[in-house]
Amino acid sequence: MENPCSQFSKLRNLALVLLIIFGITGCKTQEGLDSLKVPELNISDIHSAYRLGNFNAESLTKAYLERIAALDGEFNSITQINPEAVSRAKELDLEYQRTGNLRPLHGIPIIIKDNINTIGLPTTAGSLALQDFYPEENAFVIDKLLEAGAILLAKSNMAEWAFSPMHTESTLGGITRNPYNTDFVPAGSSGGTAAAIAANFAVGGLGTDTGNSIRGPSSHTSLVGFRSTMGLISREGIVPLYLRNDVVGPMTRTVEDATRIMEVMAGVDPKDPVTKNSENKKPANYTQYLIEDGLKGARIGVLRELSDHQTDPEVKALFEKAISDLDSLGAEIIDPVTIPDFKTLRQNQWCATFRKDVESFLITYVERDTIKSLEDLIRIGTTSQFAKDRLSESSTASGRWGDPEVDCLDIYHDTYSVAFREAIESAMDSLNLDAIIYPTWNNKPAQIDNFQKEYEGDNSQVIAPHTGQPAFTVPMGYTSGNLPAGLQFLGRMYAEPILIKLSYSYEQGTKHRKPPKLKN
Repeated sequence: MENPCSQFSKLRNLALVLLIIFGITGCKTQEGLDSLKVPELNISDIHSAYRLGNFNAESLTKAYLERIAALDGEFNSITQINPEAVSRAKELDLEYQRTGNLRPLHGIPIIIKDNINTIGLPTTAGSLALQDFYPEENAFVIDKLLEAGAILLAKSNMAEWAFSPMHTESTLGGITRNPYNTDFVPAGSSGGTAAAIAANFAVGGLGTDTGNSIRGPSSHTSLVGFRSTMGLISREGIVPLYLRNDVVGPMTRTVEDATRIMEVMAGVDPKDPVTKNSENKKPANYTQYLIEDGLKGARIGVLRELSDHQTDPEVKALFEKAISDLDSLGAEIIDPVTIPDFKTLRQNQWCATFRKDVESFLITYVERDTIKSLEDLIRIGTTSQFAKDRLSESSTASGRWGDPEVDCLDIYHDTYSVAFREAIESAMDSLNLDAIIYPTWNNKPAQIDNFQKEYEGDNSQVIAPHTGQPAFTVPMGYTSGNLPAGLQFLGRMYAEPILIKLSYSYEQGTKHRKPPKLKN
């Protein structure tokens, strides 16, 4: 029979974690952990608590699962709970008891977008066609997370096939709502991860970004979202939209957590040849750049060509305040920054590669005679009219939109991509800039019932997906209706260290992030 004192200790630990996660503020433990920022737990908080014995991975995991069960009906962000999450947590607790060592993400629950291959969980991209597809191997980044000690808590809803930057709706997952105001979208396509992390259903999550889908949803839900340099992180084992643009990355409540997750995932993967470009470009660690006064002496350019284009007055006011804050935190502001031929260079960047990319995924991973082609996906069908329309369009689209005579290559060799990137980095060099800023969205989140008409101001689509440059979004404040807005930092290729320093300093100097007020 289990020792009664041991039983009491387990109950006390679980009660403590439930109190922390469900938002009871000001609680202190007998062990003296008195600075937990509740309910916004981060990796450092959790690892400190593990070391002090305040709670363990098992009780934390169970508490997050309880929170999902209690609250997700309001947002519809989660599609699949990992049945092995608690047993994984127990294993990690035993390992820590045995070794006394915590891995980089030891016991950290993470939510995974449902287009990333995970053993034991379906990878569906929200579609009927893949509803019973269980991968035989993890995606490269999933193995990296597991090696670092992460717990895969659940899969999140997404815009079906990642087609929509506007909203998050899928045949299998339905519609996901914004936790800050459920009448509004969390954007797409990683809206499920965004809503889940904003509502404190896990410590962090993964999204994928073809043009917007990490940064847009993060901006709409007061999160930090990292789109890293193309080639820094492998896309192997991920259902593609346009592989030449696709990136996978962290979505978290803090710059520090995003940095820790990105650091674990970065690295060369032979199965994703574009990562060869990152060889010898990754520092020993990225956390060294989490510098609170990192804005002092930085030179930051304002790209008015984006920030002033049909911008909502409330978003504009937040952006101007952000510029003022950056200045007061020690940055030198160069306003405006002009990029020669910007309007011309941004044109004709997109290439219709969905057919080629998704059929390659189906043949490589799904391996079914009945699902090999785009026509098979159309035949199986969808309940999402948006996805249906995009599948139909993709069946006839090919090559470069606007200039089909020019070949579509990867961003390191594509004529249009290289020219655009060189123009931006040349302008940055001429002004000695550390980064360029603009609002992640110029407009507020759209209403769910009118998302297509209200979809405006998505700045994330314009530069980074085509040039390959890193772009980070951090919370910038809130407009009326309690709707979040984000500030985006754009850097040179492989300038993640600089962007971490700048975005962390801005985050720490402004503290805009606040949890949504949940009804339940």
